[in-house]
Amino acid sequence: MKTIVEEKALFEAVQLSGIFEDSKSFPDMVALRKIEDIAEDFNKEQNNKNFDLTEFVKRNFRSVIPNNKTFVTQHFNYPEQHIHNLWNHLTKKTEPEVLNSTYISLPNDFVVPGGRFQETYYWDSYFTMLGLIISKKNDLVIGMIKNFAFLIDQFGFIPNGNRTYFLSRSQPPFFSLMLDLLNDFNTSIKPIDFLSQLEKEYTFWMTNRSIVMPEGEILNRYDDTDPTPRPESYIEDIELAEKSYQNPHELFRNIRAACESGWDFSSRWLEKGHDLASINTTNIIPVDLNCLLYFLETQLAKMHPTEGNSYLEKATNRKRAIEKYFWNEEQKFFCDFDLVKNLVRQNLSLAGVFPLYFNLANSVQAESVAKLLESSFLKTGGLLTTTSESGQQWDAPNGWAPLQWIAFVGLKNYGFKKLADQIKTNWIKLNESTFYKSGKFTEKYNVASSDEETGGGEYPNQDGFGWTNGVYLSFKKET
Repeated sequence: MKTIVEEKALFEAVQLSGIFEDSKSFPDMVALRKIEDIAEDFNKEQNNKNFDLTEFVKRNFRSVIPNNKTFVTQHFNYPEQHIHNLWNHLTKKTEPEVLNSTYISLPNDFVVPGGRFQETYYWDSYFTMLGLIISKKNDLVIGMIKNFAFLIDQFGFIPNGNRTYFLSRSQPPFFSLMLDLLNDFNTSIKPIDFLSQLEKEYTFWMTNRSIVMPEGEILNRYDDTDPTPRPESYIEDIELAEKSYQNPHELFRNIRAACESGWDFSSRWLEKGHDLASINTTNIIPVDLNCLLYFLETQLAKMHPTEGNSYLEKATNRKRAIEKYFWNEEQKFFCDFDLVKNLVRQNLSLAGVFPLYFNLANSVQAESVAKLLESSFLKTGGLLTTTSESGQQWDAPNGWAPLQWIAFVGLKNYGFKKLADQIKTNWIKLNESTFYKSGKFTEKYNVASSDEETGGGEYPNQDGFGWTNGVYLSFKKET
């Protein structure tokens, strides 16, 4: 079945018309009849003198975010209870009537982030699951894990989200960590039950995203081989291409690769200061991705009945390469590696705490990372995402829930409990202050000032919000 995105003439006309403030609105709409028939009518009618594109869209499509289903906060004084109640509002299923759309149908219910994001997202879901377990929604966690296994079996990897326009890219590979959560509650479902899917995901990353480093080591990067504008940000990508010195195909690939990283967008990926048109994601080897793949290799080494030693060797080699390529001796911090310049980058970001989360740093490195986190990242509301103010949403002054959690756990792994607790306390305080004012948990926060709105990005700050809810509940459990 064709989707809206595949009917190019109609899709481009709508996306370039500006009738929707958010470029994601139209790709996410459900066609009220066969898209082929709608496209045929569009081709016939578009040149008519009185043709009205807005009216045509209203007549043939509907939104998946009905206005009458906005969640109303009832527990302004009880943020934890608010989240426990909110999960039901954020839990979705792919009903038959939405299949004439870009949705990829899933066998089980799933939790969406909220706001404009009405589909499941890969790495978001891990942090959401942390909260679902605390809310005793273990069956929902199992169902979501089975959904991701289903996607791996169907496509060979986990897409960015369950939309057809995400089928050329993934997101940070947290599936092995999701499986590890099955050990946290009583269930007959075990990580070993998903061994074949773990192998398939590993094959995807090693076949499609691997890079041979200058001295022969194999590491991985983010990528996307579709060199076209993103359907969900179509006009933004077209306009950016007009400003960029890059070949448009390379630009679109780099933009999409940054989306695969989950950090869309950040100075991490920029070649020239704050200029998004200089994005260079595919030439950067990310420290966080390689830490995640190290963990995946260790899990396969534990589970695999015949290839365990081989996976252990791969994990050991990757661990050596992580220390070799990502430790910045000048900054005393873990940073990404620049393939073109053949050197470790200077950009300071919370990706540098992933080696602590996975116990890959030595004690001297961990102490240096902790000192820099305290001196350069820690603010009254938690940790900055990076030390750069580029105007992009994955930079200062913004903080994001998943990275607060990664830093918290990483610091505790090395005995820096006081700093870890300070991060937790600051983040909880900011989350609660915002909630008491608005009744909402949001996608991201300005950690430098509770009086100023967070900004950056291609869309307004969203409420809901899946991974913020999960990390908040996890932090509260730690108090």
